[in-house]
Amino acid sequence: MAKQKLFWRTDYQIRAPSLRVIDSEGKLVGVLAKDEAIKKAHEAGLALIEIAPNAAPPVAKIADYGKFKYAEEKKLAKQSKGVKGGEVKEIRFSPFIGENDFQTRIKRIREFFDDKNKVRVVVVFTGPQMRVKNTGYLVIKRILTEFGETVITDMPPKFLGKHLITVISQTNKVKKVKEQDTKVVSESDESNHAKN
Repeated sequence: MAKQKLFWRTDYQIRAPSLRVIDSEGKLVGVLAKDEAIKKAHEAGLALIEIAPNAAPPVAKIADYGKFKYAEEKKLAKQSKGVKGGEVKEIRFSPFIGENDFQTRIKRIREFFDDKNKVRVVVVFTGPQMRVKNTGYLVIKRILTEFGETVITDMPPKFLGKHLITVISQTNKVKKVKEQDTKVVSESDESNHAKN
């Protein structure tokens, strides 16, 4: 699987005029004008990194960009590692995916679940599509609706660059239903034997 590229706007790439700023120690500085926030970051020899562009106002962190990126990639890699009973498999959707492609991917997710794997769902946006980010959440909602109560969300949907990511896994509910069906059949057989 190709290495996923992560992207955050920094300094003057940030479009918002004002930002809620967090300093390098993780403490909230407050809402600052973009230029003031950039100046504060540069005085510390660091960069201003937009970490929550959809918030109101957007949230930015003062940090060393290289270290910040490394830490985020490490988090993503950790999610990709094998977990008890299987691995984390990735399935990619586009925000405007066609019905046939959607159903093909749903079938693939079911196969991953059958192998006891978790699934990282990634909705991949292109530049212009970033203007309608809500379509990504609608795709994920539709996926969850397909599986109903048989899945749980291990990681809530969040944007990493141009990718909307969530991690889902199968619950024990499916297994319990199968066991219940087996029990009913068994009791029915015993009842028939008793009549004979």
